[in-house]
Amino acid sequence: MSIRHYLRRPPAVSAVEAVGLVASGALVVDVRRRFEWNRVHIPDAVHAPLEVLLDRCVDFPDDRLLITFCTGGIRSAGAANLLVENGFDAVNMAGGLVQWRAAGGPLTDL
Repeated sequence: MSIRHYLRRPPAVSAVEAVGLVASGALVVDVRRRFEWNRVHIPDAVHAPLEVLLDRCVDFPDDRLLITFCTGGIRSAGAANLLVENGFDAVNMAGGLVQWRAAGGPLTDL
């Protein structure tokens, strides 16, 4: 992925907004690595590590908002830009896992 995906700010939502959007049907796309996903993840999220995001996006619905997610919000910002550039309605969840937990978002431990 080009550095430009990280330099441009994608549309973003707070974790509190993301919790509400997920309750309304938005889909979380978790772009963290496998070992991070295996520790903890958001229930019903799709795991698509940043390295394979373009290959996986053909499986994403085009009629739902996609909320990109990572540990701190940096990788997911690049992912949101990439998805928007490929025609998806996507936003980055600012603050990542830390803010999701603070907002009371559900998590699944494996």
